[in-house]
Amino acid sequence: MTDALPTLPERHTVLRSFAGHLEAGPDAVFNRLVTAMASGAAGGGNVHIDRDRRRLVLRRGWWYRGEYQVLPEEEAGSLVQYEIINVAQLLPWAGSWAAASVLRAAPRAFQALLTGLSHS
Repeated sequence: MTDALPTLPERHTVLRSFAGHLEAGPDAVFNRLVTAMASGAAGGGNVHIDRDRRRLVLRRGWWYRGEYQVLPEEEAGSLVQYEIINVAQLLPWAGSWAAASVLRAAPRAFQALLTGLSHS
């Protein structure tokens, strides 16, 4: 885990975006997210964090970049945002093709992550 976020390549495609509300404050939620990724939720990827902006970037394989951000909600709680980004440079179309199984599993995986973050 490192504290510097890798630069997003100029050529990239956001494949899917998710957002969900949690009752806990953004600092607490972000700390839980960092702990979850450090304990194996990253699935062997490289985790990069920016605590000041409550952003976390997960790089895994040749095409996958997952970006998480935790924002304060106006009333109370936090908004957790997640994007799946194809960063394949040589054959971008192959990254989109390789993403199929990740995209199918993503809605359930994001909901499970939110559940885990709310009960930590």
